[in-house]
Amino acid sequence: MAHLISLSIDATKVTKARMKDGKYINITINISDEVDKYGNNVSAWENQTKDERDSKTKRNYLGNGKVLYTSGDVFKPENGASAPAKEDTTNEIPF
Repeated sequence: MAHLISLSIDATKVTKARMKDGKYINITINISDEVDKYGNNVSAWENQTKDERDSKTKRNYLGNGKVLYTSGDVFKPENGASAPAKEDTTNEIPF
């Protein structure tokens, strides 16, 4: 369940007030099913608060990129849980 993404971030677009400890910024990354005219299907923006999302505040986009590799599986971690084990689909007898 691996994914490899190449992403370029424009650091000049980062809102300094959103930075934690002056050096960390929380971002949201979207992987789209569609590719733009530059071959990109990944975009990133600064995280928004619930109020900003509810009021449809414009996102502050920081960059874009593309998926370089994927195993085809997507795993959403829940409270530190590890990825579910893949089912063995081989028909080999284990003895």
